[in-house]
Amino acid sequence: MVSYSEYFTTRYGETHTIISTHYESMIKRHANAIGHAVDGMIWAFRTQPNFKTHFAFIFLAILVGWLLEISYNEWIAILITALMGIIIETVNTAIEKMGDAVDTNYNEHVKISKDISASAMLLYAIGAFVVAVVIFVPKLYMIVF
Repeated sequence: MVSYSEYFTTRYGETHTIISTHYESMIKRHANAIGHAVDGMIWAFRTQPNFKTHFAFIFLAILVGWLLEISYNEWIAILITALMGIIIETVNTAIEKMGDAVDTNYNEHVKISKDISASAMLLYAIGAFVVAVVIFVPKLYMIVF
């Protein structure tokens, strides 16, 4: 049996090659996963009207934030809120599509699953509206009055 130190002394080149191959394979798997994620986002943006609506509101929030010169902390709140909206809408869309794939006929369990995921999006939208009101309304009020 070869000891730990002898193994690396006598077989360093082979071990190094195995480690390199392992990391190259891992990087390739991650690159493939990122590619699939990008494909999913592109599909959602092209086919789901709600995605376009979310990005329109995000663009509007960024534009208004820039025009009103909101603070660093307000930017963080806006950006986190925007990101959470896209995440929740993505999960909601995935749940809806999975439900459609499971059963194309009416299924009470699929309906409940879709309703619950849609309610998550509704709760987010209410929260996002509150965040926008808290950040933008006082600043707009100061400009108008």
